[in-house]
Amino acid sequence: MSFDEQAKSWDTDKRIKRAKVIADEIVKSIDIDENYSAMEFGCGTGLVSFNLYDKFKHITLIDSSKGMIEILKDKINNHKIQNMTAKHLYLENEKVIDERYDVIYNSMVLHHIKDTKKIVEIFYGLLNDNGYLVIVDLDEEDGTFHKNESGFDGHNGFNQHQMKDIFGDVGFTDVEINTFFHGEKEIDGEIIKYSLFLAKGKK
Repeated sequence: MSFDEQAKSWDTDKRIKRAKVIADEIVKSIDIDENYSAMEFGCGTGLVSFNLYDKFKHITLIDSSKGMIEILKDKINNHKIQNMTAKHLYLENEKVIDERYDVIYNSMVLHHIKDTKKIVEIFYGLLNDNGYLVIVDLDEEDGTFHKNESGFDGHNGFNQHQMKDIFGDVGFTDVEINTFFHGEKEIDGEIIKYSLFLAKGKK
């Protein structure tokens, strides 16, 4: 099933609660100024950003799924939020975006992207000087997390040391990474345990 097809049923109670935990962790991890502009990459239906829009001057939300962006635009309009802009695009290189941001964040997105270092380089190019990159994703696992998703060809989570090295190689400083969330997922009647890390770096 594609993300477009999943969009209408995406906002489950479990995802909404997890998004709140993730947003709170992002807020704790960096020094946010109310004049900062932010970008969420792979925003889906905006679950994380709906917990953050009052922290930033403006948030640009980007996703490659048209279905997710349509749901998100409806939510923004229904809640009359003035400082969130949703865009349907593929962030294959920074040339598709003219703006620069003080903070770029994403959650549970990078494991779907094959070339991790390339996308981190693109984020670096889209940040203002002294801007922050914050990535939340799966700790390295054995592939069980996506075992019932036949089309999945991404990463089985990430090794934290390797992720930290990627940040450093791209040019980020003050790099920190730590596990902050432990969750469970039911797959074919089996309870799968997983954990999430938050990695941050400064340009």
